[in-house]
Amino acid sequence: MSEHDVVGDAIERLEWDERKEDDTPFKKLRQITRRSALTGGAAAIAATVIEACGSSSKTTSQAATSSSGGAGVFGSSASHHFVMVNHVTTNPFFTATIYGCQDACALTGSSFQWTGSTDSIVSDMVSAFNTAIAQKANGIGCALIDNTAFNTPVNTALGQGIPVIAYNADVAAGSPNKRMAYVGQNNLTAGAAVAKAILASGKVKSGDLVAGIIATPGTGNIQPRIDGAKPVLDGAGINFVEVGTSATVGSPEYSKVASWYAGNKSVKWMMAVDSGDSDAVSEFIKNQHLQGVVGASVWDVGLPVTQAINAGYVTATVDQQAYLQGFDTIMQLFLYNVSGGLMRPTDTDTGIGIVTKANVAPYLVPNRFEGTSSAKKALTPPSSITV
Repeated sequence: MSEHDVVGDAIERLEWDERKEDDTPFKKLRQITRRSALTGGAAAIAATVIEACGSSSKTTSQAATSSSGGAGVFGSSASHHFVMVNHVTTNPFFTATIYGCQDACALTGSSFQWTGSTDSIVSDMVSAFNTAIAQKANGIGCALIDNTAFNTPVNTALGQGIPVIAYNADVAAGSPNKRMAYVGQNNLTAGAAVAKAILASGKVKSGDLVAGIIATPGTGNIQPRIDGAKPVLDGAGINFVEVGTSATVGSPEYSKVASWYAGNKSVKWMMAVDSGDSDAVSEFIKNQHLQGVVGASVWDVGLPVTQAINAGYVTATVDQQAYLQGFDTIMQLFLYNVSGGLMRPTDTDTGIGIVTKANVAPYLVPNRFEGTSSAKKALTPPSSITV
């Protein structure tokens, strides 16, 4: 029996019980209202009425919550599986991204795999990408840190009907890569914005030495930040130099920063463009008592960084909304699937949020959205919004 037949049967049963009642305006109004409810949008009511009438046939309402999370809203109980290919799978920056993926999957009844490389090894990422294709993933998110290496895997995936979205890192403008969309910050623009903020601080002038601290020079996720800053600083007569450190966070990056500083103590500002180096620069300035001697702007909003800003060791950092990079990627891949390809992925610029001592307070509270707590807790929005 179809859903429409079952609903019609329920209506007939109820009106059969009323056959002995006099025909009154109230009775007719009640029947019209009932028919509108049972044949219109209130399908959940229909299911309840049918069960109450003792029907042996049960149906699941599309309006009701299904056992597969939010998927029932879209009329599908299929479980979709997505793969997120990353370049530094264990880097703490991506903790928030993983939480975003988890929460999107919980909402949609989906699952995901977090895979790739621990040390920005492109061949490992390509291998993980190809494995996802072979396993027939329902969608792939990939940090495209190389302008050419992922072109073939992306084409293969699309050729097999698997949607692909770049997140966190994208290929350069004009690249032939056919990924469907990019979810993340415009790194080139962000680098230029930070450079302008450094000049506006009044703490550097023409001829001063400024260091661009970068973990993995040349990679598409962070090199554009240096590339965006360089013409701005060069144009102001700043001696801007790029300092490469390490893809391994912690002591390797700290040691490289300390070693470089030992031979360049005239530096006036350190600009770190990735989360690991940002932690290292923050710690180094604190340990060496360089507050007020060497200015610093960093990236991302881990607690070591936000605490350093609050204490005055660092001037500012950039919030690129790591959580949204995971959440939005999964949601767009899911929507593509359940819409039959009608909801094509679209670019999402996760923005350039400049965090200073004036607005750092909310970041100091551990929370899931910035990856500083695993607790699922809704936060209170600010009483006013500054744009």
